[in-house]
Amino acid sequence: MGKETEEAARARIIDTVRALLESDGYDAVQLREVARRARVSLTTIYKIFPTRDELIVSALEAWMEHHTYVPMETPPPGETLRDGLIRVTQHVFEPWERHPIMLEAYHRARTGPAAVRLDNHGLDAVLPIAAAVLAGADPQYLEDIAAVLSNMTFSLLGQCADGTMRVAQVLPILERAIIRLTANNEPDATQALERRESRTAATAELRPEIAAPFRRITN
Repeated sequence: MGKETEEAARARIIDTVRALLESDGYDAVQLREVARRARVSLTTIYKIFPTRDELIVSALEAWMEHHTYVPMETPPPGETLRDGLIRVTQHVFEPWERHPIMLEAYHRARTGPAAVRLDNHGLDAVLPIAAAVLAGADPQYLEDIAAVLSNMTFSLLGQCADGTMRVAQVLPILERAIIRLTANNEPDATQALERRESRTAATAELRPEIAAPFRRITN
């Protein structure tokens, strides 16, 4: 049997790290254990992956390619921008719901030097999926929606990673945000103004029913 190629060794190492992440999480990825399970030397690992961060990020990218960024159906005739955005969000996020331990690993890896790489990897994969859904929309409108949803997503994932929110709560929140972002909110805003101005200054304090939604989001 000939000498193993670097490509074959890399694939086996990545598979080993993916398995460790899925079964035991981010902290379980220790290089000596990876070497033992993958049947390679530490020298081989360091030759292919200069750092532990590089190794984990490469394994996460491979997992995401297989689970999160699989092909998606083109929009059906008449699909609204709201329904299309919700469909894309569900398509991308549902695998994370099924594998919350990988979501935690992704969040922890993203707080390190690989943040830009992981973000770009995600964008490169999602943009082709979303292109047909978003075709024809005003670029500035899309930029605003993307800014709101991306910042919301990373904030929510952070709360999942630190245990203050369950993964299953994230997708419903993002769906409600999409509905608000793509709806005409002027009637609700007008009613809020009318109700506020009908109250006296003494009753205009932040009441519990107003404060509660903000606490649910931030806590």
